[in-house]
Amino acid sequence: MNVYLKAFDDLLNKELYEILMLRSEIFVVEQNCVYNDLDGLDPEAFHLYASESGVIIGYVRLSKPGARFSTASIGRVVTHENHRRKGISTLLMKKAIDHIENEWRETVISLSAQKYLRNFYEGLGFVVVSDVYLEDGIPHYKMVKEDNK
Repeated sequence: MNVYLKAFDDLLNKELYEILMLRSEIFVVEQNCVYNDLDGLDPEAFHLYASESGVIIGYVRLSKPGARFSTASIGRVVTHENHRRKGISTLLMKKAIDHIENEWRETVISLSAQKYLRNFYEGLGFVVVSDVYLEDGIPHYKMVKEDNK
């Protein structure tokens, strides 16, 4: 497995296509949620993804402060259904957190977590800072991680 972090303009057309296809397969089709995945944040974001045999199998989007939240943020965390329970999302999340904290020098990271993934994100140091709310018809929490260095 290979892991890459790229700015939007550095993505190859094939990579962007595979990322958008993976996000659509999971967030729209699998979760039966009709929403606009193309939210305007991708061009300014960084794209962290894992590939195996040339196919993208996991993905995380990193956004600078002010893009989605007032803090740096992580979103669109997704793993292909055939590659789940192998630690791919954990690996990508740890790399995303490391990049935001050590390269961007940001001390607070926010995300909007689907309710059923609360324990996953808590295991990475995030804490719930909101009541449950609906985002695209799915229950979510706003969660925040503060760097305690």
